[in-house]
Amino acid sequence: TIWRHFRSKESCAEPIVTQGVEWEMSMLRSWPENLSLEEHIAAETTRYGREADEVNRADDMLAMKMILLADREPAIRTAWLMACDQVEREMAEIIAVRLKLPADDLQVRLHAAAASAALRVINEEIGAALLGGTDPREFADAPERVAHAVRNATGGAVGDPVTE
Repeated sequence: TIWRHFRSKESCAEPIVTQGVEWEMSMLRSWPENLSLEEHIAAETTRYGREADEVNRADDMLAMKMILLADREPAIRTAWLMACDQVEREMAEIIAVRLKLPADDLQVRLHAAAASAALRVINEEIGAALLGGTDPREFADAPERVAHAVRNATGGAVGDPVTE
């Protein structure tokens, strides 16, 4: 197996699952104040769909497989949860900017924890369904699903355009 080429399963899985969340974090960092989360995710997903090459798509599938495997492999689960922890930290920065509060504000941190957990669950559910053979068109509404989950998790504090 591929594991034997690494010091541990975790060290093999970490770059794969991290790469899997890098695009998502980059997309969220570029979220313009004048757009809702749905609008921004839809635009970025469409752009990625146009620009991603075969290697990107293969990497995405591999990341989904690793995340699904994390349910049964504790070492891979550790790598996935470490990536999720990084997402939570970055979400605090993103949410702080949108709410015009410090990133270490308790409410910002609570929203970041809730939003990142919502993203994790949605990613796991969609990934498992796609790997299970669900037609990708079933997830045409993924931007709305993600935004709805984040909005619900944050009590409506995150997801809408920022207004002055």
